[in-house]
Formats: sequence, C-alpha cells, structure tokens
Amino acid sequence: MKPATGGALRHVLTHLLTPLLMCIGMGLAYLGAFADPSPHQLPVAVVGSGPAAKVLAQTLDDKADGGLAVRTVPNRAEAERQLKEQHIFGAYVPDKRAPELLVASAGSDTTATVVQKVFTPVAAHQGAPLKVSDVAPPGEHDPTGQGIFFLLVALSIGSYASVAVIGGAGAVLPMRLRALLAVATSLVVSAIGTALAGPVFHLVDHGLAGLWGMAWLYSAGVLLVGVGLHTFLKRWTTLGVMVLFVMLNFTSAGGVFRPELQNGFFAALHSFWNGAGFVEGVRSHIYFDGAGLGGHVWTLAWWLVVGAAVTAVAWAAEARRNSAPAAVTAAADGAEEAAEETAGGAARGTAEEEMEEAVGV
Repeated sequence: MKPATGGALRHVLTHLLTPLLMCIGMGLAYLGAFADPSPHQLPVAVVGSGPAAKVLAQTLDDKADGGLAVRTVPNRAEAERQLKEQHIFGAYVPDKRAPELLVASAGSDTTATVVQKVFTPVAAHQGAPLKVSDVAPPGEHDPTGQGIFFLLVALSIGSYASVAVIGGAGAVLPMRLRALLAVATSLVVSAIGTALAGPVFHLVDHGLAGLWGMAWLYSAGVLLVGVGLHTFLKRWTTLGVMVLFVMLNFTSAGGVFRPELQNGFFAALHSFWNGAGFVEGVRSHIYFDGAGLGGHVWTLAWWLVVGAAVTAVAWAAEARRNSAPAAVTAAADGAEEAAEETAGGAARGTAEEEMEEAVGV
C-alpha cells in the first residue's frame, strides 16, 4: 500500500469513529429512554371524600405495586385544579351509571392514554362505559400535543449545527466575536422557531412572545455551551453537543413520554435539563395558564448562565495559549510565517470536515 493511500485510509477510519460513536450513543439513549415505558408513581386521583372513594383509591394503589400514586380529592373542581396545575394526570369520578375520567392531554397525550387504560377496567367492573373528559386539550392544529417537542428538535439542530460553523470556520476569530455571533444566531434560530410554531403551522395561537423568549433562552444556552466547548474538544465538539443536546436532551424532555413513564435516570434528567425546561415551559405558558412556568424559565436561564461560564473559561484558556513567551525570537516568527500557508490549509480542511459532520447529522 502506498504511503499516501495508507495515510488517507487512516484519516477516513479516524473520522468514522464519530458516526459509529453516534450510532452507539443514540441507540443507548433512545432505546434506554423509550423502550418499555411503564408508570412509576404516576399521580392520579379518585374524586370523593367518602369511605368508598378511599377504599377504591387504596385498592388501585395496592394493585399498581408502585406504578401509581393514588390520592383522593373532595370534588370535581379540585380535581380539575390539580390537573391544570399538573399535580395529577388523571381523576376518576365514580358513578354507578356514568363514571367519568378527567385528563389534561395537553400535558402529555401518552400519559393521558396510560391513565385511560388504568381506569377503563374499573368502569367496566361497574358495568358502565367510561366517559373521558379533557380539561386541558392541546391546540386544534396539534392534536397530540407533540408539536412543541418537534419544535425543540428544530431549535436544537439549528443551534448545535451552528456551533460547528462558528467554532470551526470562525476559529480564527477572537472569542469575543464568536460569542457575539452565538448570541446573534440564537436570536435568528428562535425567531425561525417562533414563526414555524405560529403563523406557519399554527401549533400555538397565542403567547408567541413568551414562546420566543423561551426559544431564545434555550438556543442561546446551547450555542454558548457549544462554542465554549469547541475550544477544548475541537473536532469532537459535534459528538459532545450531540450527547448533551440530543441523546440526553430529547430523551428526557417529556415530549414523547413524561418522566413518570420512564426509568429513574431519564426521569431525573427531566428535572433540570434544558430541553425539559423548554417543553414544559411552553406547555405551561400555552395550555396551563402559567402554572409552574417560573421554575422552567429558571432552568433555561441557568443553562444560559452555564453557557456564558463555559465561554468565559474558553476565552481565558485561549488568551493563555495565545500569549507569546517573551523569549520568542524573530527567527521563530519567520518559521511560523513559512508554515502558515500549509497549516492554514489543514485548518480549513478540518473546519470543513467538522461542519459537514454536524450538518450531516
């Protein structure tokens, strides 16, 4: 084998590591999060304050063996309040002739379906059909309520793909300019996402300003974390941001299954990961009158702070690297100039490969 051929083959095999690691990571993350969903302490309620309601609630809780967390609420109004504040995800109203199940499917269509499967046999045991009432349905043009999750996907791809461009093609720029480019790009990405959710596909018909604000917080956090990490990870940045903002992010966002239907690892991530903050924040803002919105916005804000901190650390690291030692001689400077063209070509090639990897994903 010719030396040039051998070198080219080693180069290709080295770059094949990235997609192969992505394959392993995506498989582990998605199958680990979405294969075999089952309820874990899913909060539901039985409406009524009498002995019969309490016995039914205790019986359901015992039979679920940890799958449900069943409580009683005194009346229908209280059940609706707790559903709209997402303290519970289903409320069963016992009635010998017309039992009813209250759900709020805007919070999660899959959770509402699971709750319905839990209580349908209970109504059947009474010999009556179960009436299902949705107290917080999703929008007309988003019947499953998953449009917000797919909006998260679009924002994420626009953000982390831009990291490769800013970090790769913009590597020669000072960190100050790269950080400004990241913030400016996040404004564009969030505006695109808001337009898609509103006037283009009509996923939401109100609250677009709040949606844009959360989209910007999310996108800016992703971009600043990614641009900062690029200083240290270089060509592995694409894989790094995919782990953070795809593998661990989409799987814990609650867009497909809420944490009550997932294992403990992804359920724990849901409590502080930025994708979950965006999805739950938008749901709260659009469908649940802002219940719990402050906590979700703080999650997004803290990720933005983390991004700013990572960028600041990278800025300081680059400043140390670029500070020339006092003992550098003019001869060394001349040698650097002689090698500049060759090194510049290699750097441009690396940047282009990195951007292609990011966009290809």
